[in-house]
Amino acid sequence: MHHPSLFNSFFLGGFECSTHRRADGRRLDLLAATGHDRWAQQDYAALQRYGIRTVRDGLRWHLIERRPGEYDWSSFLPQLYAAHATGTQVIWDLCHYGWPDDVDIWRPGFVERFARFAAAAARLIRDETDRAAFYAPINEISFWAWAGGDKELLNPMASGRGAELKHQLIRASIAAIEAIREVDTQARFVQVDPAIHVRAGNDRPGPQREAENARLGQFEAWDMLCGKAWPGLGGKPEYLDILGINYYSNNQWYLGGPTIERGHPDYRPFVGILAEIHQRYGRPLLVAETGAEGDLRGDWLRYVSEQVGLAQQRGVPVEGICLYPVLDYPGWDDERHCPTGLLGFADAAGRREVHSGLVDELRLQQTRFGVQEPRTPADRVIA
Repeated sequence: MHHPSLFNSFFLGGFECSTHRRADGRRLDLLAATGHDRWAQQDYAALQRYGIRTVRDGLRWHLIERRPGEYDWSSFLPQLYAAHATGTQVIWDLCHYGWPDDVDIWRPGFVERFARFAAAAARLIRDETDRAAFYAPINEISFWAWAGGDKELLNPMASGRGAELKHQLIRASIAAIEAIREVDTQARFVQVDPAIHVRAGNDRPGPQREAENARLGQFEAWDMLCGKAWPGLGGKPEYLDILGINYYSNNQWYLGGPTIERGHPDYRPFVGILAEIHQRYGRPLLVAETGAEGDLRGDWLRYVSEQVGLAQQRGVPVEGICLYPVLDYPGWDDERHCPTGLLGFADAAGRREVHSGLVDELRLQQTRFGVQEPRTPADRVIA
């Protein structure tokens, strides 16, 4: 039976911090769109009332380094100070799909520039706090390479260049880790990517090999980071520290077909996916993103928590479950209200409505995992 010890709370909250450009050229800034950039201290304090003392949050590189080598930390310091003031432990995302406009992501300069930025951020965080620092250097390398390098869904809006983009992001992640470790030898790293399952379908027996190759593709970035694949990129085992597993209800599908729904015989239990990842790499795991919309939020947390509990019973070192996004947010493409969070949109005073169903399930799972968490008043609005 595995007993988690890495983070200050077993349940974490993740703040959506994407900063990419859409196909229409508009840059998104989800920290601003959700008001978290303005209300970071209140948001951290609110989560602590529900027993969440560790979070994922992000830096907005495009705001910090508008000119090469010149860093303006004014967009980030409120988050850093808020974390210190509330005693919140943070896993800092350094690049969540976005980069400064003057950088060409395909050129060696991207890798070099990102490494310098990572070192500067680590130096600031080291000097301003007295806690061990956690970083997610580049978020979802596999998804970004597919969406931005093959499908033209987000920057750099390329087609047929997914493998090339993945290699570039691997180089940048490795360079950032090395740069940070020169500044802070105690820093820890979470390498975040989606966990998936792909089947050909019983009515389509031909593409079994193709479906399995698609499924195995989820391991490519991690294999590159640890040097199992494409060792010329510089991967080494020490670059895989903590594996961040992103998992949602649509992470299983038939090859070229629809989502495999939970409860269907073809649906693979999440516990098996976690066990396979740990067997392959032997590293601690964090469910770095998971959640659902609307009234499905509580039920989905129950399922993921049950599966994580089973994995822990089998000795799989799952260190935490991150509710993501922990705030409701406007959709990337249509700005619709996406009701995914434990907390809703902020009012003029920074107060956010609480989703009572998710709170109830969270409390139940905290008890299930033996986590002693503070209780909160029964009202549905957090001050």
